[in-house]
Amino acid sequence: MTALLTFTPWPAVSAGILLILLVAALYFARDTAHQAIQAAAGALAQGLRVASHSVAHAQAGLAARNREVLLAAGRESREHVIEREFIRIADTVRKDLSGYPDMHRRLSETIVRIEEDQRQAVEVPPEAPGWAQAVEVVANLDARNAGAEILADIHKSMVKAHSEAMNDYRRASSERHLLLRRMMPDWRLIQETLGRVNRSIEGVIDRSQAIDRHIQEYEAIVRGEDRAAAVLSSSSIVYFFISALVLAVATAGTAVNFTLIARPMAEMVGGTNYIGTWRTADIAALVIIMVEISMGLFLMESLRITRLFPVIGALSDKMRVRMMITTFMILFLMASIEAGLAYMREVLLLDEMATNALLRGDSTGSLVNSHLWITTAAQMGMGFVLPFALVFVAIPLETFVHSLRTVVGLIGIALLQALALLLRLLGNASRHLGGIARRVYDLPLFVPLWIETRMREAARQAANAQGAVPSEAWKEVRT
Repeated sequence: MTALLTFTPWPAVSAGILLILLVAALYFARDTAHQAIQAAAGALAQGLRVASHSVAHAQAGLAARNREVLLAAGRESREHVIEREFIRIADTVRKDLSGYPDMHRRLSETIVRIEEDQRQAVEVPPEAPGWAQAVEVVANLDARNAGAEILADIHKSMVKAHSEAMNDYRRASSERHLLLRRMMPDWRLIQETLGRVNRSIEGVIDRSQAIDRHIQEYEAIVRGEDRAAAVLSSSSIVYFFISALVLAVATAGTAVNFTLIARPMAEMVGGTNYIGTWRTADIAALVIIMVEISMGLFLMESLRITRLFPVIGALSDKMRVRMMITTFMILFLMASIEAGLAYMREVLLLDEMATNALLRGDSTGSLVNSHLWITTAAQMGMGFVLPFALVFVAIPLETFVHSLRTVVGLIGIALLQALALLLRLLGNASRHLGGIARRVYDLPLFVPLWIETRMREAARQAANAQGAVPSEAWKEVRT
């Protein structure tokens, strides 16, 4: 720059000459520069537009793939639900309706007994003979008109017959009432049996209605309806956050479990040994916890509560039972080891407290440890219970894994949509930036451009003036 400004004795003159030469060069290269700027801006805009279309196409493919995965997961879930409902109906039928022949036999016998008792109860007991009026008439006869003794004997015979008839009537009525009373338990038995059958039938009907509803949802999923996909998507998001919350709680429980066994493990494997940047004791404690979680996963798979490992689900029932017993025994052994490590941790803490008290010269330090058996029992209980509690992590883990695919797909779709929109905006911006760049290029050339504009205006006016003279002469000739 200094050399350029010193090619004349006056730097200002040199700067002016350089400025004039630069403006002249820019002016003469103006059309080429405008074409280059327009071509660069157009190429950039076209490239961004093509990239935006590619991203939009990828987003559409990802959305279709996510929809397929979502519908497939929904079909699998509904198939499991429908299968479980059919199993429940089969259990209900087998438990409640398998004894229908025996129930029918007992009902038939009960109905036969009721019919016999009812037939016997329907037989009208003998009515009391109508001797009351005759006895009254005989009693009112004048003893003077007939033999008194004969009339008295007749009266006694009639009274005795009347009493015997009334006794027979009362005995027959009591037997009838006894038969009716004996029919009540049979009626109650029939009522209870029919009520139980009614409840079983209502249960089967409710199950069938639930199956109908699940079948309708399954058919909607198979048809790939938008509403079914939207419901599955929202359900996956809800399941994702719920399972993530439960896994966070399980992680906190794992941290507590790690704290219980980390210090005793340092005494067992050495607290000064390192594998990389990690202490060997910490790695050993984590390995124990991971083994417990793995045994819990295998136990849940053996029970067919989760379906993370299809190989375990495809095993025979006998092998699954063996695997379930084996994993439970290993888990029980690991829980017992953790309880022992928790007790060892409390013993080490007590020894440390006694040592510190002895170093301080505190002879009453041993009295502080007399009531710490409660914390020892609590730590041992936590060390034994936490491994079994971590078994149930398999359920939210399966839900988290299945819902993670949908959530990641939705996040990817949102990111691709945002990227496509950004590329489209950048393409439009690059096109407008090309026009702005051309005007910025013309900004230092305002003087020659102004001169060019004035010259063009003058040339246009001169051309208009030359074209007006012949027209006036032609008018004069015509006149």
